[in-house]
Amino acid sequence: MAEPAVIHETAVVAPGARIDAGVQVGPYAVIGPHVHLEEGVAVDAHAVIEGHTAIGKHSRIHSFTSVGKPPQDIHYAGQATRVEIGQSCQIREYVSIHRGTVEGGGLTRVGDHCMIMAYSHVAHDCRVGDHVQMANGATLAGHVEIQDRAVIGGLTAIHQYARIGQHAFVGGASAVSMDVIPFASAAGNRAKVTGVNVVGLRRYSFSEEVIKAIRGAHRLVFRSNLRLEQAIEELERSETAALPEVQCILEFLQATQRGICR
Repeated sequence: MAEPAVIHETAVVAPGARIDAGVQVGPYAVIGPHVHLEEGVAVDAHAVIEGHTAIGKHSRIHSFTSVGKPPQDIHYAGQATRVEIGQSCQIREYVSIHRGTVEGGGLTRVGDHCMIMAYSHVAHDCRVGDHVQMANGATLAGHVEIQDRAVIGGLTAIHQYARIGQHAFVGGASAVSMDVIPFASAAGNRAKVTGVNVVGLRRYSFSEEVIKAIRGAHRLVFRSNLRLEQAIEELERSETAALPEVQCILEFLQATQRGICR
């Protein structure tokens, strides 16, 4: 049987908030009336969670974090937009995560098993995938997409509507104004792709055959002197085109709207 929720006597929990079994709410935390804390969530001292916000099972919201505040968008007019944070996430000190806008789909979402380190910011309408790591002070502008298992270095800023592909690595103190393709490493102001994120791929047990195919796709896109459209056509005709990882790169390239970091 699940343990009952434990709410510190100084915490402020509004009527209407849904607090599931095993939740812990620390001193002086503030929980708004439309918040749902799922089983096993821990909210540390002085954290503020408001708006239409759902926090997944066994996630931890550390001290002085702000989740669910209105978006920093001049067109926002108080609509009931949302924040969702998945299961088993660590949202560290002084992180801010703002709810979505109607124009952006009404939802800011952080996936499962994410680590959002201290002082980071996730703006309105962002989509952060599963197992994403954002180091201290990383900043996402509105409508940014971070795909699964990407790593964002500390003090990095990502432009609105930019996308970071799955398993990509963005070095610290970078300024990213365009998309970073899956499996790539990028760094700088403005960020440029520096190679394949081989360390990250091996950490997740990608085979050497697959890494070789990803490197081949990378060479075609970044070192062949072909226009992007030509590189996509060559990649579609390549021997490795049927591999899921190469298909992932192709689909990402075909969907880009801001262009890619090169």
